[in-house]
Amino acid sequence: MASVTVRGCALCAVSLLNFAFVFVSGADFIRFVSFRAIYHNITGETSLCQDSIPWSVALRDSLVLRSLVVDVGLLALFTAQHSLLAWSPVKRVLQSVLGALNRTAYCFTTALALQILMRYWQPVTGAPCLWSVRHAPWSVWFPVLCFSLHFLCWAIICSILMIFDYPELMGIKQVYYECLGLGDPLSHKSPRAQRLLSHLRHPVCLELGVVLWLLPTLSLDRLLLAGTLSTYLALAHSLDKQDLAYLCVQLDSKMQLFAEPHRGSVDATTTDESSHKNK
Repeated sequence: MASVTVRGCALCAVSLLNFAFVFVSGADFIRFVSFRAIYHNITGETSLCQDSIPWSVALRDSLVLRSLVVDVGLLALFTAQHSLLAWSPVKRVLQSVLGALNRTAYCFTTALALQILMRYWQPVTGAPCLWSVRHAPWSVWFPVLCFSLHFLCWAIICSILMIFDYPELMGIKQVYYECLGLGDPLSHKSPRAQRLLSHLRHPVCLELGVVLWLLPTLSLDRLLLAGTLSTYLALAHSLDKQDLAYLCVQLDSKMQLFAEPHRGSVDATTTDESSHKNK
């Protein structure tokens, strides 16, 4: 019994440390992919691109090509990690080796790959911008609009993650269920929910697409980042009509759940009024 308790405590400690690392990496990713580009546009402290340089010259510049090669390698590292560890044969091997920590290891390596990508990402400042909003009054108002929409998108992403069983996505629930002897949390979900999660493990496609593309200035390296991640997101899920029908049913049930307390309070008020009249 003591060994089981020690093992459970160790699993919980590893899972919580992983959650902290993933949380910090998520905050860094929000800063990297969203607000840093808007901040550069507002302050103008550093130039994100050189519009005076023709594309024919920029694409022959060794510094530009070197930066693009490094960025492509970083994106390849991230997509390889994210795809390889999600491949069924690899998942089965890791499940047999790591057990309840399988999902935790997946989240940890994902956060580590993101940290490497953000740490060694090379901005391409020696090429023209794809677009840049620089004329008043849009040079002020458009970054503010982008910031507001980015903030809204990240709030929606966080809300969706909570609805999609965030502890299970982060691997915390697997460890908790293992300690209680309940098995895999996915086995407790309905077959339709399991089918949905197998087709859509990343429920943030539209909002992340807005964050990636809606910017006051789009540089060449940002085009590479947004294009690669958008393509990967588009290929990462395979939703069909059955999944859509299941999502609609779940949305209707959630809306009814939110309406029930209000309905209950109305019924209680009506009951109180009728009892007062009887008195």
